[in-house]
Amino acid sequence: MNTKSILLAAALFASALPAFAQLKPVPADDRPADRDAIRAHLDAIFQGFIHQDASALRAGHSADWQGFLQNSKTIRKGLDAYMQGAAGALKSPVHMVSYKIDEISITFYGDVAIVPYICENTIAGPGVEPFTRKLRILDIFAKLDGNWIQVATDTQAHPDTLDAEVAKFETVDGADRKQLLDAREAVWRAYFAGDRSALAAALPPETLAVDSGSATWSKRDQLLADSQRFASSGGKLIRLEFPSTEIQLFGATAIVYSTYQYELEQNSQHPPTPAAPPKPSSIAMANGSTPAGISIP
Repeated sequence: MNTKSILLAAALFASALPAFAQLKPVPADDRPADRDAIRAHLDAIFQGFIHQDASALRAGHSADWQGFLQNSKTIRKGLDAYMQGAAGALKSPVHMVSYKIDEISITFYGDVAIVPYICENTIAGPGVEPFTRKLRILDIFAKLDGNWIQVATDTQAHPDTLDAEVAKFETVDGADRKQLLDAREAVWRAYFAGDRSALAAALPPETLAVDSGSATWSKRDQLLADSQRFASSGGKLIRLEFPSTEIQLFGATAIVYSTYQYELEQNSQHPPTPAAPPKPSSIAMANGSTPAGISIP
């Protein structure tokens, strides 16, 4: 290698040193001005939600922002996508009224900052008792044109919040109640009609059931076979009633307690079976619509 080549290689190596240096992680306390600027920027975003100020949220995020908001099923890309995701929080009378950051870490890589933190947001509104949702968030900030701005985020409910929501009891009414009751009746009618496709679609593989007077549990395949056997024998459902119903909702699971009465016809002989006395049955609904278990007479 001649002298000219050596000098050129040395020059290229020297010019690359700043790029390598900026990849070195720098703790927040070593850059207090930048740390404080990011904390102030975060506060401005939270205040935007508290005061439902769309302009403040727009100012807090870059035009090419991307990431995940709560319940995002796909990557949101661009400022407009972020604002669409925040639209509900900006319009709802029930919204954030205060926040508290429990834990935060800021690490700099040149003009990029990685900012994971945990916060507690208090939500309130007309007729709603204030409640707190705990979130865990990872934000990425970049220094663009001399100013720090959020360029990406991942927002998720904290495990404490998820656990509390699953355990929280709620009442069910309106469209949700109707959907549950319709699903309950559809399962019973599909069972007695021998409608294998409808019953198979309604009962997930993990279904467990107990028959009246039985000491053993039935699984999904057994229920499907029993349904087919009843219909093949000429049995028909003549009457089905649910005199009383109570529903408990815990997170995404609803438990339906029912008393029932039914009347069957066997080989056109009617009335064949007296109406059963009211007995409790239940359907556990997973994900709001799919029965996860049913007791069948």
